[in-house]
Amino acid sequence: MDKTDFTKGSITKSFLRFFFPMLFANLLQQVYSFADMVMIGQGLGDASLAAVGNFATFSFFLTGFMMGITNGFSVNISQACGEKDFDNLKKIIASSIQISAVLAILFSLAGILLLKPILQIMQTDNALLSDCLAYGYIIFIGLPIMAAYNLLSSVLRGTGDSKTPLLAISVSSVLNILLDLLLIFVFHSGVSGPAYATVISQAVSVAVCCFRLQRMGERKSSKRDFIFSFNFRSVMDLLKNGLPMAFMNSITSIGCIFVQSCINGYGVVYTSAYSACNKYLNFFMLPGITIGFAISSFSGQNFGGKQFARIRSGTKTAGIMAVLSALLLGIILFFFSDLLAKLMLTGQEAVEHASLFLKFLALFIVLLNLLFVFRSCVQGLGKPALPMCSGIVEMIIRIPVVYFGLPVFGFAATIYAEGMAWTGAFMLNVIAYMFFLKKENQ
Repeated sequence: MDKTDFTKGSITKSFLRFFFPMLFANLLQQVYSFADMVMIGQGLGDASLAAVGNFATFSFFLTGFMMGITNGFSVNISQACGEKDFDNLKKIIASSIQISAVLAILFSLAGILLLKPILQIMQTDNALLSDCLAYGYIIFIGLPIMAAYNLLSSVLRGTGDSKTPLLAISVSSVLNILLDLLLIFVFHSGVSGPAYATVISQAVSVAVCCFRLQRMGERKSSKRDFIFSFNFRSVMDLLKNGLPMAFMNSITSIGCIFVQSCINGYGVVYTSAYSACNKYLNFFMLPGITIGFAISSFSGQNFGGKQFARIRSGTKTAGIMAVLSALLLGIILFFFSDLLAKLMLTGQEAVEHASLFLKFLALFIVLLNLLFVFRSCVQGLGKPALPMCSGIVEMIIRIPVVYFGLPVFGFAATIYAEGMAWTGAFMLNVIAYMFFLKKENQ
């Protein structure tokens, strides 16, 4: 597989060559996640859909931490690639694998132990609790597999390879959908079937990434790198970027858990509608997330190569792409909101709530896309503290808007909270981007 060197050549061509395979990979990942929800909603009912969505709100507190820390490690990897320091690169990769393995096992155990009490704290309806637990225990047992894929795909992205993750997700997506159909509609497995399908398909994607990493040539880590890489300095350099990004995800998740607990207090209709809205939100923000991943690797490599003018030009290209994709997706969300809601939900009241959410999302999505661009660029510069603070800002804004807004505005308060949270975080990251680049040029 070809690797992209962002430190030379046409910025636009290299950016697009890296972006599109990663976009297709992320789309496929969401397709099988979306397929899970559609088949659960249509095959098992709105209550099962609400149960899975309710669990996902809490699970992101742990899985989001793992995704954040592995994405943080990719900054170290991309900067080492930009410096062409391949000996250090191999040590960074080895240390990243060691740290991630330890954290994944600990978080898997924590998820299993905390799942039931946290769901109860979130005021999960008793009618949903058993399905939440059945689905959640399987996902948390398989959490190390999910963490392995996130790490390996981050390693590959950091070295400029966005094609292998696409291949991995392509294979696992097909498998996941086939297993969903088989387990839900043939074996009538209930919500445990999609959970098993998710874990098995992720294991396949890990195998594909491992196969590629074994053929990285001069960048491949050896046994010696694993034996001698775990030292204090190496660990601290990785955690300096990894932990703030991990905490940013978890802090954001705390706000989402609070929002979910407030929504749960209004009954299963609100819970199922919010679960569907979150799934659509995750799907439609994919271009923005992918542009963010691309600009993070781009700015990381060019920061390592001390090419700050290219970072500015790359950020401009990413910003234009973010706005154009937001306009296209906004049109789809606004004019087809009712159809999208009916695709996943069966109850008329839940459909109406979800349709309203999606219409407002069409107006706010440009802010979200630009937030991903500037936050990811700052992360790629090796300055993760401000993006972490932006996660705190999101939480501080989101919680009171939902808490005080639900009794006044009803379900619409959930999307008002998102829009206001994204606005605050966006402004903070733009200021950080301008400050850090100006400082580097002095």
